[in-house]
Amino acid sequence: MSQHLTVVDHPLVQHKLTLMRDKDKSTNHFRQLLKEISHLLAYEVTRDLPMTTRSIETPLVEMDAPVIAGKKMALVSILRAGNGLLDGVHDLIPSARVGFVGLYRDEETLKPVQYYCKLPTALEDRLTIVVDPMLATGNSSVAAIDLVKEKGAKNIRFLCLLAAPEGVARMKEAHPDVPIVTASLDERLNEKGYILPGLGDAGDRMFGTK
Repeated sequence: MSQHLTVVDHPLVQHKLTLMRDKDKSTNHFRQLLKEISHLLAYEVTRDLPMTTRSIETPLVEMDAPVIAGKKMALVSILRAGNGLLDGVHDLIPSARVGFVGLYRDEETLKPVQYYCKLPTALEDRLTIVVDPMLATGNSSVAAIDLVKEKGAKNIRFLCLLAAPEGVARMKEAHPDVPIVTASLDERLNEKGYILPGLGDAGDRMFGTK
């Protein structure tokens, strides 16, 4: 991927995102929509994977057939909301190694505080896709990618549902080598660091918490 920011404007993505933004959408329906939209976003974030071929036998003939090259991918979820995207992406890439980074946002400073980190091995040889529904201030995403790079990852992509211009700028400043794929670049952040128009707190809406 060469672009720093890719907005997936596919009609199905945009339609499902509109349904998710609706404040009256139930927790169960919100979670189902997030899984569906993550399938579509996974298609985009993996669009240019390196390919090779291997010999197989169809019911009729032998052939050299295309397969993904290199080590199995790594998926890294930024807890807790990242798990909503992770489930859908993992459906499409079931052999991927999975890691988790636990961060919460200090509500006064808006800075991330780490409480957990468990990552796959040999990240230097894997495409690593970091997932979190919301790229708001960008502080948590930057911190998570810092950790992933410390473990050796060199080929990293960031997948989110919504992005704010402030978060995109922060990521570009800290990690210009990490492309971002999102369903929408929203208008701005409010004074509490929430994306506008946004969809509220993704974790709360996924899990029915406040």
